[in-house]
Amino acid sequence: MKLKPTLSVTLLLLSARLTLWAADSVFSGPQPGEKITGFNVLELTGVKAGQERDAVKENAGQATVLVFVHGLERSLVPLLRVVDEYGAGRKDGLKTEFIFLSPDRLQGEQRVKAAAASLKLQSRVGLSVDGLEGPGNYGLNKECLMTLVAAKDNTVTANFALVQPGIADAPQVLAVLAKVSGDTNPPSIAELSQRQQTRSGGGAARMNREGGSPEMKAKENFPGAVPTDPTLQGLLRRFIRPTNDVATVDRVLAEVKVCLKDKPDHQKQAIDGWVRILHFGDRYGTEYARTVGREFLEQLQREAK
Repeated sequence: MKLKPTLSVTLLLLSARLTLWAADSVFSGPQPGEKITGFNVLELTGVKAGQERDAVKENAGQATVLVFVHGLERSLVPLLRVVDEYGAGRKDGLKTEFIFLSPDRLQGEQRVKAAAASLKLQSRVGLSVDGLEGPGNYGLNKECLMTLVAAKDNTVTANFALVQPGIADAPQVLAVLAKVSGDTNPPSIAELSQRQQTRSGGGAARMNREGGSPEMKAKENFPGAVPTDPTLQGLLRRFIRPTNDVATVDRVLAEVKVCLKDKPDHQKQAIDGWVRILHFGDRYGTEYARTVGREFLEQLQREAK
């Protein structure tokens, strides 16, 4: 006999499906169709360096891309420089704004200035005066290392919430920037990368190899090694973010364990990765992340024996 589902069972199943869908979806910043509102940034480069300005009001509804960056990591450098190079070539038709977010204004200002100089960024570079969360009504997700918001007439046309941004995201991002700025014949990713490397004399490529900060440089005299598997490397970088709360650390570590299951080579990479980051002490991650990281490393080392 076939039983008909009750209303409560149907609602329960629907709720479960919606929960799973929500878990897989990442949202950060205003969504397509929504209005962008003004917010202040501290200008860090150019003739107005040191002054505060409204990054939306000043562009007066022109085609704009707001690139919110939560941290300086090696993985985002290739995408960052592609967007910068495209924006520089389309500066009359597209306003490109890099807005960095930091919990400490002075430290953030120093780090971003150094990064902008090393990469020789041509676009406007600013530091959000609203701290790590960014503009209050923008709803930026701290899990996203980069959030790109394209807009015209102060209305969002596209949004990219990127947890672990990389060059693989460049084609979609470039297509959106070309569309919002009316570019019918945009250059290729390879062309933009070549232009940037030629112009900077290799400075950006060097930073890409070495990482977004001195602490991320993979020098041979450091113990351990950075994982070569891109998925494991991305998880490790998410694990050591200083903005993580306890739940986020636990969630990322659970993803790492799934990634390592029945993969001896990945386990060796994970051991090397955790040896490397724990070597730097409190430079990486939160105190809780370092504690559970040590326990996880000891577990992996026992299993390896």
